[in-house]
Amino acid sequence: FKSAGKRFRDFKIITLFFFFLSIRSLNMTVALKLLIYMDYNATTPMEPEVIQIISEALHEAWGNPSSNYITGVTAKAIIHQSRQSVARMVGGKAEDIVFTSGGTEANNLVLHTAVEHFRKSRGAEEHGEGHQNGRAGLPHIITSDVEHDSIRLTAKHLQAAGKADVTCVPVSKVTARVEVEDIVAAVRPNTCLVSVMLANNETGVVMPIPEICQRVKSLNKQHERLRILLHTDAAQALGKVPVDVQELGVDYLTIVGHKFYAPRTGALYVNGPGTTTPLYPMLFGGGQERNFRPGTENTPMIAGLGKAAELVTANLSSYQSHMLIIKAYLEERLQDVFRDKIRFNSHYPGSDVLPNTCNVSILGPALQGWRVLSNCRRLLASVGAACHSASGHRPSHILLSCGVPTEVAANALRLSVGRGTTKEDVDAVVEDLRETVELLEQMN
Repeated sequence: FKSAGKRFRDFKIITLFFFFLSIRSLNMTVALKLLIYMDYNATTPMEPEVIQIISEALHEAWGNPSSNYITGVTAKAIIHQSRQSVARMVGGKAEDIVFTSGGTEANNLVLHTAVEHFRKSRGAEEHGEGHQNGRAGLPHIITSDVEHDSIRLTAKHLQAAGKADVTCVPVSKVTARVEVEDIVAAVRPNTCLVSVMLANNETGVVMPIPEICQRVKSLNKQHERLRILLHTDAAQALGKVPVDVQELGVDYLTIVGHKFYAPRTGALYVNGPGTTTPLYPMLFGGGQERNFRPGTENTPMIAGLGKAAELVTANLSSYQSHMLIIKAYLEERLQDVFRDKIRFNSHYPGSDVLPNTCNVSILGPALQGWRVLSNCRRLLASVGAACHSASGHRPSHILLSCGVPTEVAANALRLSVGRGTTKEDVDAVVEDLRETVELLEQMN
């Protein structure tokens, strides 16, 4: 009987445990439904169609794409279809797409290639296979001071290792753009790469990439000058504004899936990889991706990337229109509620801005961005790039570079809306911010 009684007590304890666990899970589910996500520049959820295609690939295309039996052949066909879809999204050809693990790898691959191409070109000259044209010294890379860390820190590493010279061109404090003349002025005889992002992840400002490419290509026509390669990181622009590599004029373009409702994988567009445009691998192995990026392909994620690209190609106009309407409504409501206490850090005369990005500061000594967000009950957003979260509560260096005063930058909130954000979501977020600001001001 004692043994039976102990088992009964244990049964009651286990039952109560799972009861409270289920209640807690239910509460979390309800709480998540009440939360409103406005950090789509950090990452996006996968579209249902994308999840479905990934699931199908997991079940039906689990074979090695290099194998000749049915599951391998199926996987290879899916990869080919996805390559075509991604190429179509950016206006390139299927053979111009190299799949990578994501944007960081793609960006590193470009910088590595530029340095390696310079080294090989200089080596050929020293052996009499070309003309001497002032290329002596280290390869020189030009970028901006508002780039993503996967560009900024890679360039910094190359410089610290004595492998390259780097010029970070400051953006204009009036337009928050990299100005074309400043890029041209930074060019040296040994410049091998210009890498400028297509749109900034914090301000949403779109950079003048076509104009930069046009001017640099004019320089490339000069007799006996080293070709300057042209790269743009299009992570924030894809799925929000039209992106066409022919119109941009770039040699390389970085594609990041999780910014346009695809899985966390990516690709690099290269205009004629290994022929028209140099591309040197950083990894060596089984020869996949034409030896440019070896390693057994992640078929399901590539399938998801391809499906997400198809959705962008088919629906970009409606995506863009919806986000523009919602962002305009968000800014209007913020202005109505906070009036002279509001400062928009994404408004710059003469500059185009992404249709979904609103960087805003609510002015006040106790209203630092991190403090406001940590006290909001419903809003999920960030103070800037998620990659910079380890920098603590310091103001964004990107906003400071754009001329935003330190005390204003410290209060910045990056609100980025998505395809499914509604005006009701905006109303709830603005009310949440109003209540939070009122609370913090009372506490102060």
